[in-house]
Amino acid sequence: MKTGVMVISILVGFFAAGTTLAAEAAISEATAECIDCHASIHPGIVNDWQNSRHAIITPQKAMAVKGVARKVSSKSVPEGLQNVVVGCAECHTQRPKAHKDTFDHNGYDIHVVVSPDDCQTCHATERQQYSKNIMAHAYGNLADNKLHQKLEHSILASAKYQTGELKIAPANDATTAEACYYCHGTKLELNGYETRDTEAAGELEFPIIKGWPNQGVGRINLDGSMGACSACHTRHAFSIEMARKPYTCKECHVGPDVPAFKVYAASKHGNIFATQHSSWDFKAVPWTIGKDFTAPTCATCHVSLLVNTDEAVVVERTHQMNNRLPWRILGLIYAHPHPAEPNTSIIRNKDGLPLPTDFAGGLATKFLIDEKEQNARRQAMQAACLNCHDTSWVNGHWKRFENTIAETNAQTLAATGIMEDIWQHGFADPKDSPYNEAIERKWSESWLFYANTIRFASAMGGGGDYGVFADGRYHLSKTLLELNDWLKLHKKLDSASKK
Repeated sequence: MKTGVMVISILVGFFAAGTTLAAEAAISEATAECIDCHASIHPGIVNDWQNSRHAIITPQKAMAVKGVARKVSSKSVPEGLQNVVVGCAECHTQRPKAHKDTFDHNGYDIHVVVSPDDCQTCHATERQQYSKNIMAHAYGNLADNKLHQKLEHSILASAKYQTGELKIAPANDATTAEACYYCHGTKLELNGYETRDTEAAGELEFPIIKGWPNQGVGRINLDGSMGACSACHTRHAFSIEMARKPYTCKECHVGPDVPAFKVYAASKHGNIFATQHSSWDFKAVPWTIGKDFTAPTCATCHVSLLVNTDEAVVVERTHQMNNRLPWRILGLIYAHPHPAEPNTSIIRNKDGLPLPTDFAGGLATKFLIDEKEQNARRQAMQAACLNCHDTSWVNGHWKRFENTIAETNAQTLAATGIMEDIWQHGFADPKDSPYNEAIERKWSESWLFYANTIRFASAMGGGGDYGVFADGRYHLSKTLLELNDWLKLHKKLDSASKK
């Protein structure tokens, strides 16, 4: 054994949680060489890994765990990976021919970007589930939807005021990458190689990757796969504890378009989490309701394997985050039954637009789940609720929530009716974009911000201030009045100009 390998083996055993398991875990020679250099160059990365579960247990031992406590879903892993911990090389040298960014680095063929297809070596079920998730298609659902693109361009556009006129130009790649595509994910492309002078090893060649860095949920990777496991399981710890806490989801779901975290933080569930979570066990698998935690987090409702105190499974683990959701309560323009396919860019309403509804709220039923599937998803979500609330509470909550959907859709319909009247009178022009005039922006705020917030407040918090004054009913009703008053004024002005 090389001296570096021996040293690193000792270090892993010493630093990784101080357990006997860590001391017994074998580390590959390739990973040891990686750490030998990167421990001084990138100590934060190495420390995260040393404190991860990957550093203290081999796939073989993980696969030996029985029942629902097992975290590795693959039936087998390659022989060379079975008896070593999952380290740098085990992730960054996987399937080198599949990755366009593979390059020679100190004698090893490595790639910078680790993809879900690499992770599926051990986590095959989770990878397969995630591929059916709307989040996995987040890049294409934005980039391939012309209406979404027009909204994006109206918000991110570069503006100049010259010769008494406001001039708008498309946003550059750097702007879009840190805006909408920060969460949706960028499309990664290899743009050649560059030579860098490194202190540790002199001149080395590295790939130039367009769209990098990014950890968006729908990132298009250099092996053709979609998604980034690191969006929730942050590199290089890949912590289940981190993924279960709402702060991780907050990164993209903070609003006002998707105010999930704000609503959660202000809800009774969020109040319990804030005061009690320090005593919860976020690492337990399975996750026991009432024992390991006493109020739901985002992961509780959307992802986690839950059991009751009798160890009976309440809901199965899933990485298809939308398969417990009967309704989609955000998007263009109305709340609607959840899309049947994760690629929402294929949806067409009766007018041929890429929308799940028409402008009058009529459903594009061909592309949405049916009532039977809605009921199945509703029951799956309610199964978790019923472990802490009685039937009357849960039924009452859902009745109010679905009333909120109907109410907000009706108000959005009223706002859209006013907007269509504005277009018909020629006071605004939707042909180029329905979002690039001030009055159109006010209309879009009615559903993009205010109706969405009301629905999230109802679904997650049971209502409250977020549903009324904090981007809620007050603002929606005010916007309706402003739209109506604007239309009336312009009708009067138009009539006067024709006399």
